[in-house]
Amino acid sequence: MYRALNTSISPDDIRWLVGPEGSGLLADLSRQAGSLAALAERLKRRFSPERVHLALAQIELRRRAAGKFPDAQRMFFLPETIQQATDFYVARYKAGRFPAGEPLAEICCGIGGDLLGLAARGPVTAVDLSAAALVVAEANVRSLLLPEKNALDCRFCAEDARRFRVDRFTAWHIDPDRRAGGRRTTRLENYQPGPETIDRLLLECPNGAIKLAPATETPERWQREAELEWIARDRECRQQVAWFGDLAGKPGLRRATTLRSRPDRSVIVGTVAGEAHLRSPVVDRLGRYVFDPDSAVIAAGLTGQLARQHALAAIHPAASYLTGDDPIDDACLQCFEVTDELPFDRKRLRALVRRRGIGRLEIKVRGVEGHPDQIRRELHLQGSDEAVLLVARAGRRVMAILARRIKPRAGA
Repeated sequence: MYRALNTSISPDDIRWLVGPEGSGLLADLSRQAGSLAALAERLKRRFSPERVHLALAQIELRRRAAGKFPDAQRMFFLPETIQQATDFYVARYKAGRFPAGEPLAEICCGIGGDLLGLAARGPVTAVDLSAAALVVAEANVRSLLLPEKNALDCRFCAEDARRFRVDRFTAWHIDPDRRAGGRRTTRLENYQPGPETIDRLLLECPNGAIKLAPATETPERWQREAELEWIARDRECRQQVAWFGDLAGKPGLRRATTLRSRPDRSVIVGTVAGEAHLRSPVVDRLGRYVFDPDSAVIAAGLTGQLARQHALAAIHPAASYLTGDDPIDDACLQCFEVTDELPFDRKRLRALVRRRGIGRLEIKVRGVEGHPDQIRRELHLQGSDEAVLLVARAGRRVMAILARRIKPRAGA
């Protein structure tokens, strides 16, 4: 992170937390039953109030981070950095685009989300202005990657990114602070460090990767020289990355990548690359199947490219739903087999789901007014069957499309 953390936690307390005594206390707390208030009163007999608060807050942070990090119970977090941290699956995917065994720099490393992926590839220098973040990042690398502390091939550097040089590295990654003004921003000029620092880093070493918010607009020069990639995990678009130099697979084009995580921590990867905002052919009737592109595909403007790739058509010029007569197994698409289609009339739809005995209904509303929860309440669902309801414009009408989800062969 660019700025020093706005925190009252002392460096000594953070070092205590990640050390043997703090780590042991966290392990004990995770096994305790009862209210946190009662635990706090008992702990204050052994530790200072500041350290008790720090330990109990860490338990809550680990709980919040569990969706991002499978090993959250072995990690350490800071509240200022947990939301922006790259999750385990995305970090591992991104690290795979960097050369293995070459010296890398991870700038504005925070608590080490991307660092964990890069450090598994080879030697890396982690840079952050916050001493607290560096202590936590180092603890996470040691806890998850290298139990033998002497084997740690990772350097930690407390330095301002505006002055850090990358000309001695093969490639580098930066995660600029998007909350430098206290509120989240998607405007590149409000990032810290900003585009002037990033452009200077690119002059020193052209092989750079810049992590951005999905909605951030990039300069025209970046769009010409970089490959812009939008990355989603489990249907949520998590970030945009501008890849430069040797890291850019297709300079000047866009890429959308979706990761479907599985219980064994492996992922199914789907990707599409090409020109943005290509028009898809529009049809007046639905095919046997309707397809919902992944959020990364939509954010990257690659729905038309994906439609061309699979010979699909759009159901409406302004809708992202595609249709065709054959099933498609692509991680970038959710596939639904159409069972019924009718104008979106709640009375007729209620009668249809009653006849079908549908008691569980996934509802997706796209490009029209209406909230899934309100529609669900109005349908008075009852029965043992399940289905998917897609509400969207098709042709000149708003349609209700009742369908069943086709699961990918890979089982994600």
